[in-house]
Amino acid sequence: MLLRPCGTDALLVEVDSLTEVAAVRAALQGLDGIEELVPAARTVLVKGALHQVRETLKTVDLTKAPATHPREITIPVTYDGPDLDLVAETAGVSREEVVKLHTGATYEVAFCGFAPGFGYLTGLPQNLQQPRLDSPRTKVPRGSVGIAGEFTAAYPRATPGGWRLIGRTEITLFDPEAETPVLLQPGDQVRFVIA
Repeated sequence: MLLRPCGTDALLVEVDSLTEVAAVRAALQGLDGIEELVPAARTVLVKGALHQVRETLKTVDLTKAPATHPREITIPVTYDGPDLDLVAETAGVSREEVVKLHTGATYEVAFCGFAPGFGYLTGLPQNLQQPRLDSPRTKVPRGSVGIAGEFTAAYPRATPGGWRLIGRTEITLFDPEAETPVLLQPGDQVRFVIA
């Protein structure tokens, strides 16, 4: 674990894996004085309570990410994405088996990024873990559900993107006018179901 100062009141915690990120996040969540906690793929940015953060990190077990699932969220999906056949072919299974595998798993929001409301979800079955497209799309429609590497996600708004698209959802993932604009938060459990 490497600690890097960020300005006068923040600290960037660098680790080696998503498991370690989850362990750091779980250890620091709820610590008095923390103003902001932002996990990413291999880092956690912490603002506030730097002395307590440093003391807490001295004893954190990076090999274990405690199960802290504040919420369970269900996302209905219509599985008709433009890359569904490609994903099935690459995985060596039928389209129906892709849907069964994708809906049969329980996912966790590891971190958010790329666009407001875009949650990177871990827990994707091994044979659905596939590379991004060779050539990204200039516009991925809002609500598209895709896979890339070890992650699955739903696009909260139309953006460019290179993930393999297997379906679409009508659920609102980001609403800047809402009291809580972002639906998915790190640590949430997510299930995809057939719409």
